Amino acid sequence: MIDVFEQRKRDMLSKIDKSFIGEWDKKIIPLCNKINSKDNFYTTSSCAGRIVLMIDQDVKEAGLFVKVWHDQVFLPELKETLNNITKKDLIKFKVEPPILHIACKDLESASELLEKAKHIGFKRSGINALGKNIILELNSTERTEFPIIKEGKILVDDEFLKIIVKQANEKMKKSWKKIDELKKLI
Repeated sequence: MIDVFEQRKRDMLSKIDKSFIGEWDKKIIPLCNKINSKDNFYTTSSCAGRIVLMIDQDVKEAGLFVKVWHDQVFLPELKETLNNITKKDLIKFKVEPPILHIACKDLESASELLEKAKHIGFKRSGINALGKNIILELNSTERTEFPIIKEGKILVDDEFLKIIVKQANEKMKKSWKKIDELKKLI
């Protein structure tokens, strides 16, 4: 007879992807596959990190994201995207770190994985739920967020954009390195 955790794992891993991009983030697939190959874990959601332009508001809804990059961004593309934004909303530039939600079979397994993740830099991580599922959230620290467009006007100059593109790309590379390191530790 199959246990309840194994059945939930099978059910979760057989579902179609409902993410914003409609497919798995390629840079996190090897880590998710490694996690999902273990008896005590399965992933419920993941992202390898992203750079976004989005409307500044508290409620998540359709149309919130103006542009999303799951890879590095380059200055000409960023400038072109900024110049083509016609919305009068306040638009934010964000760099978001990798995040994973992992169902764990037991508290001991969750604690062990949490310690490994924290050791390599997933500092904003913890156990989120202790109900029928023990859910571990692994979250890194590579964040940046600031307003970039207000009422259709770009708020920063090209020199600032050069700096922020360089920093954003460095944060993305650092994030991907942490993903690879965690895969090796599991």
